[in-house]
Amino acid sequence: MLKALLQGKPIRHPLHPAPIHFPIGPFVLSLLLDLGSFLAGDGGWLVRASFYSIAFGVITALLAAVPGFVDYFAIRADHPAKKIGTYHMLLNLAVVILYLVNLGVRYGQLDAAHVPTVPFLLSLGSMGLLTVSGYLGGMMVYDDGIAVGRHRRHTETPADTLHVSSALAGADGFVPIAEVARLPEQHTLRVVVDGTVMVVAHADGQFYAFQEFCTHRYGPLSEGCFSTGQVQCPWHRSCFDMRTGKVTHGPAQVDLKAYEVSVRDGMIYVRVPAERIARHAESA
Repeated sequence: MLKALLQGKPIRHPLHPAPIHFPIGPFVLSLLLDLGSFLAGDGGWLVRASFYSIAFGVITALLAAVPGFVDYFAIRADHPAKKIGTYHMLLNLAVVILYLVNLGVRYGQLDAAHVPTVPFLLSLGSMGLLTVSGYLGGMMVYDDGIAVGRHRRHTETPADTLHVSSALAGADGFVPIAEVARLPEQHTLRVVVDGTVMVVAHADGQFYAFQEFCTHRYGPLSEGCFSTGQVQCPWHRSCFDMRTGKVTHGPAQVDLKAYEVSVRDGMIYVRVPAERIARHAESA
């Protein structure tokens, strides 16, 4: 319940983007106040205002970090954005530490006519790191779609990717994927079978398999949500029939590849296209 709240699921909107404005605003304001203290004849009140602005920014930054940590640990372990997210997190922590040091240095100089040189340089450095961190955060959202649309899904997204070889296929072409117990209702598995990335989903008491990437802008369907036999892309809300792969709602216009699923003796099997088995045999 707490994790869902911190991800913004109850309000149907990602939570982390909202509170990050509260520390950024005071940090920028503190730098402007510092600059103003150099221009004013007696800018002591500006120095004090800058100090309290930084203090407010640090407090709200720590609060904003909580949903940020939740989003970070929800990123799939093998996702390329995990590394970017790590840099983003470390830079933000460095910014908070630098501002805490800044507050300690400023505390004994609140009556100065203008901001001392060392605290001012610390503010400049912190703002530079904050800018880089913000750029990385934008990359995660706009390039990798991290956390986009995930608030609409009530269950966890896949934590990793299963790698399966088509060499395990039986005479009927079905490849064993995972035990049924590993895939509860409304959950998904992200599976790679000899280079083919697919989703195995459990919804409405049925098991489905279809290609991982949406045909519109390649959104990860393993992170989508389900309703009446359909999967909705988390990025732009395209919908597909999970049984046939047919588009049921745009903006996507091209159907998905769907794969036949069989459940036997507590195991989930997916039929791999015959040509893929043949290619695997040739390469072996």
